[in-house]
Amino acid sequence: MDVWNKFADLNEVPRPSKKEERVIKFMLDFGNSLGLETFSDAVGNVIIRKQATAGMEDRKKITLQSHLDMVHQKNADTHFDFDVEGIRMYIDSDWVKAKGTTLGADNGLGVATIMALLESTDIPHPFLEALFTIDEETGMTGAMGLEGGVLLGEILLNLDTEEDDELDIGCAGGIDVTAMRSYNQVNAAADSAGCLITVKDLQGGHSGMDIHRGLGNANKIMNRLLFNGIEKFGLQVAEIDGGSLRNAIPRESFAKVAVNSSLKSGFEAEFAQWALTIKTELSVNEPGLTISLEWVETPVKVMQKDAQEKLIRAIYTAHNGVYAMSAAIADLVETSNNIARVVVKDGAVKISCLTRSSVNSAKMDLANALKSAFQLAGCEVNMDGEYPGWNPNPDSAILRVLESKYEVLFGVKPDVVACHAGLECGILGQNYPEMDMISFGPTIKGAHSPDERVSIKSVQKFWKYLLEILKDIPKN
Repeated sequence: MDVWNKFADLNEVPRPSKKEERVIKFMLDFGNSLGLETFSDAVGNVIIRKQATAGMEDRKKITLQSHLDMVHQKNADTHFDFDVEGIRMYIDSDWVKAKGTTLGADNGLGVATIMALLESTDIPHPFLEALFTIDEETGMTGAMGLEGGVLLGEILLNLDTEEDDELDIGCAGGIDVTAMRSYNQVNAAADSAGCLITVKDLQGGHSGMDIHRGLGNANKIMNRLLFNGIEKFGLQVAEIDGGSLRNAIPRESFAKVAVNSSLKSGFEAEFAQWALTIKTELSVNEPGLTISLEWVETPVKVMQKDAQEKLIRAIYTAHNGVYAMSAAIADLVETSNNIARVVVKDGAVKISCLTRSSVNSAKMDLANALKSAFQLAGCEVNMDGEYPGWNPNPDSAILRVLESKYEVLFGVKPDVVACHAGLECGILGQNYPEMDMISFGPTIKGAHSPDERVSIKSVQKFWKYLLEILKDIPKN
């Protein structure tokens, strides 16, 4: 399949969010090499247009949309530089995976699919307009920056859904909640021993699509351990480094602490019990969880006691995970929060959260609750990066086309859903309110984690489905 060739080409191009210069050039060169109308807008989105094939000129114009950037996550023991290296892919039975890193199937498979259509010479289709947005994963600034009047399409097919039996007609909005403060550093007690606490080997995953799965959050687990250590042993925190990206459930956290030397054996025994309790609680969903301590050189500086206690209690208080389920759509998460990143070092604290909801007022209610908890701990709290949800339209004309075509091809009805992830449709719909939109795609598991993988059979199914959809696009 040409889709796989294009995906391999794309994965040779480093494309971290906010560093998309190389992949933008790659897409511009690709479109120009085909002799197609190709340009980028003021923020860096790439648009490529291809005229309809013979006999399809009277069909509605189609905008095919996927995002160019990818989430960069790797295992702690994987040596890989996302800024310069191509993704190392391999096949495991029906799955395409990457060696120790995210794969980039989110949303690289959508991009590759559109590239294959643009390059094709024997696939019947209406007028196609490819929209490749930038920076979807860290703020959706590409979609936000796309001006009205640029797109010509009447129907938008977003290729960023991750279950091949689902048709997505709605999504959650989101907002970043970031808490920061400074703190005074003091000398560690003279009779202290240094300790490195490690929480790792959690599954991680997409903080929207996987938030309901009851997965462990490394930042919350670490905070629980530190809380116990402070309460029972007077533990002093020197550094914390937990999580990575705001839209990825944290898989790892590391903390350097100081403990009274005379209490080492007691602390070790208690710590082992705390770790066992947590691992038992999470044994079903996180069978690989590792919690360990290692005695290391004693840190010179630690957090001042009052700041430390306020921080640990604030993180304990701050909600993580599902906050509310939708009353309107069965089994849909309405509102959630991901405590994505916790950094404590050199007199500065930074805590990064991503709050999502399909109900804007509920999103802001939870965001304000988090803000309040962190402000009580002496933090300055910023709320930014807000983006809207996408309101479902069950009467969509393109939805009827996709439902009918799916049932004819596969003998069953697709699931028509709204998702808790952020899709760009809601943002694009603000400037293109008349555009009929739907989202679908191949089956991708473990997005936003090094366990990301895509089903080979599912991509074949998705490709077949898309080609049949293009044949049935309604006439003007």
